[in-house]
Amino acid sequence: MKKATIADIISLMEKIAPQSLSEKWDNVGLQLGSSLNAVKKIRIALDPSSSVIDKACKDKIDLLIVHHPFIFSPLKQITEDTPLGKSIYNAIKNNLAIFVAHTNLDKAKNGLNDLLARKLGLNNIKIFGPKQENEYVKLAFFAPEEFEKKLLNRLFEISDFKIDNYSCCSFRNHGASTFMPHKNAKPFIGKADKLSNVKEVKIEAIIEKDKISEIIASLKSAHPYETMAYDIYPLYASSFENGLARQGEFNKPETLYNLACKIKEKLKLSHLKYCGKANIKVNKAAICAGSGSSLMKYFLKSDADIYITGDVRYHDAKDAENNGRGIIDIGHFGSEIIITKELTQRLSKLLVQAKFDTIVAACNSEKEPFKTIGYNK
Repeated sequence: MKKATIADIISLMEKIAPQSLSEKWDNVGLQLGSSLNAVKKIRIALDPSSSVIDKACKDKIDLLIVHHPFIFSPLKQITEDTPLGKSIYNAIKNNLAIFVAHTNLDKAKNGLNDLLARKLGLNNIKIFGPKQENEYVKLAFFAPEEFEKKLLNRLFEISDFKIDNYSCCSFRNHGASTFMPHKNAKPFIGKADKLSNVKEVKIEAIIEKDKISEIIASLKSAHPYETMAYDIYPLYASSFENGLARQGEFNKPETLYNLACKIKEKLKLSHLKYCGKANIKVNKAAICAGSGSSLMKYFLKSDADIYITGDVRYHDAKDAENNGRGIIDIGHFGSEIIITKELTQRLSKLLVQAKFDTIVAACNSEKEPFKTIGYNK
């Protein structure tokens, strides 16, 4: 088994939720600690609350991975007189690193919103709300046939572009190339001032635009040629859209009230709220984990019968009501806490595949902060 560093864990998290997916206003990635530090124990939580950090320090956790940012707004001072300042001091003294996966985890394929959609029983799931276009390019490079496997492995270590449920996608074409080394060259194959004919393979793959430099540098370090030949082609990004929220269909229509009751049980919620007529027939739903009020205008323009989200505002509820629609408010916590167990399982699988001797566990002490009295039908 190998020892892992925080940098290694960040690379694995990139496979789950690439940081390039995050919203421009967001703050994700490593927020405290050194990427060079060794990692033996990882804990995954929803919030970087004082109690979660205190417990992580007490249990000698090396890396805390959270969904909500630990540091979001610019800090004017760090003192132990504030809860955040105290947590920063505590984490530093106990060598606890903190890593954030927020809107990138919301958007990612099989991320938080896809998980919520599956748990709610939705089918034909697609993006809901404003769509963000990922920036990708096509990379084509050439190498001797005997280096084909080595360079492919090097490529997929850094870039793991997915097409639906498939990863490690590439195209390879075998052929012949010619070149003539000049007298100052140091060719891997051939001799100076003589024309060489070599059997080569052309490898093509889609890669993230912001990883071009990293990928090219890595390939060159493993490539046998003195000068690696490669081409980069721009792509129309609309083929690889992503968005914060999802929409889908239920297997059969339900009334709003009956669906709300079923969702409460499915997500094991202590409470939820809904608005709209209780007997509305629901077939299509839009969903957004966390706080989804900012997407209300997209919901009202869509053909979804209801909107399932958290932190719904009063006037949004009235707008839905006036338009004959329904909203089920499952709460910010209730819609997102489901990710801790899922993320633990996915990261644990990647750690085993990479043969790291690092263990990961979900935080089991987080609770819904709101308490309610009564529930009205």
